[in-house]
Amino acid sequence: MSASAGKYLIIAGLLILFIGCAVYFLGNKLSWLGRLPGDIRIEKENFKFYFPITTMILFSALLNLVILLVRKFLH
Repeated sequence: MSASAGKYLIIAGLLILFIGCAVYFLGNKLSWLGRLPGDIRIEKENFKFYFPITTMILFSALLNLVILLVRKFLH
């Protein structure tokens, strides 16, 4: 492994740690996550379907922003 791979692993670990702490300490304040407008939820008597499309788009945009910032500052 190269030194740059080590940097990426450390950054990924710190990011996972930060997200884990945020969910642990702010879990009750993040209840809106997964219930955004555009998330598809169908509930019937014997059937439940949930597709969080808006939440996935939001996570994708945030992840792309993080990757862009990491690549910009590490190169």
